[in-house]
Amino acid sequence: MATKAIFERSATARNTWRTKAWRYLRPPRRLRVTREGKYYLGITLGVGFAAINTGNNLLYLLLGLLLALIIISGVLSEMSLRQLRVTRKLPRRAQVERPHIVEIEVFNEKKRMPSYAIEVEDLREGQSADKRCFYLKVSPSSAQVAAYRRTPARRGLDEHVGFRIATRFPFGLFEKSREIEAKGTLVTYPAVDPIRIAQDVNPIGAEGDGAVARGQGDEILGLRPMREGDDPRDIYWRRSANPDQMILKERARETRRSVTLHLDDSLQEAKPRQEILDHFEKKIRETASRAVAHLRRGDTVKLVTQSGRLLQSSPATGADPILLFLALATLFRTPGNQHPADAEEQAEPIAQVPTSLRPWPPQKA
Repeated sequence: MATKAIFERSATARNTWRTKAWRYLRPPRRLRVTREGKYYLGITLGVGFAAINTGNNLLYLLLGLLLALIIISGVLSEMSLRQLRVTRKLPRRAQVERPHIVEIEVFNEKKRMPSYAIEVEDLREGQSADKRCFYLKVSPSSAQVAAYRRTPARRGLDEHVGFRIATRFPFGLFEKSREIEAKGTLVTYPAVDPIRIAQDVNPIGAEGDGAVARGQGDEILGLRPMREGDDPRDIYWRRSANPDQMILKERARETRRSVTLHLDDSLQEAKPRQEILDHFEKKIRETASRAVAHLRRGDTVKLVTQSGRLLQSSPATGADPILLFLALATLFRTPGNQHPADAEEQAEPIAQVPTSLRPWPPQKA
């Protein structure tokens, strides 16, 4: 055991040393030759060979001019990339199959030198960088804002790790870039399909019999003589012929139904197959659609999972608690077969929703 521990510590030390060495040796800039730059370098090399073979002073002069343009290109592109501060503005929430806008702001901290032809690429962990913003000119001590539209294809947590800043200024021969770190997190909700629930039929899992108690609702429960302290606005004038004995309308209390939705997130296999994952994603989408439909109708929704987790949401809190929970839901290995109805007694409410995620639905852009 001691030998194994020593070996693990030595391996960790080697990995740490390699990481530090790579960070030290990695150049702060990356240079890529464009298609036009390849043609330009080919012409430069041709002129250089011709000048060496012939000894013509005019060819040497032309070679010097071509090399000077390369040096000027490197200096000006470096000045454009320096002292740039980039920030992003993520939306409060995102949803599968629904486009959202991400704003990227570039601030030029230089006092005199502007930055030209700046291209910013938003980097996300585990995903290819496919969205870019272009800035033609960023004046000194000023900022420019651009945005890109993105439509998520999967639910979950979207981690933004940084930016890649590039420029081809001034001649477009080379693309010089650098990466900066900028963390950001965006929660992508599952897709919600429009579902119409009948008003006169109790859905599966609904609890409660409707408005049957006395209260301040709109439905009339019955008539009774008026007593001291009653609201005069509830007097039923058609039956109140005798001024000494007024008849009062007795209203029913509005009660909201409570709907329980079940989600099977149990995993019986060591490694889930693709068809199991696809079926789970389909269930997530169906559960989210039913939950939003019931909440919009005014029902209280209770979500119970096979793994023993419970979450409750009402029209007052909105659909964000349940959609956030479903966005981060994963399959769990269960030691035994536990019925979802038994999990309600053992589970506790989870998933605290940040204040910035309310209300639902989001405003249209």
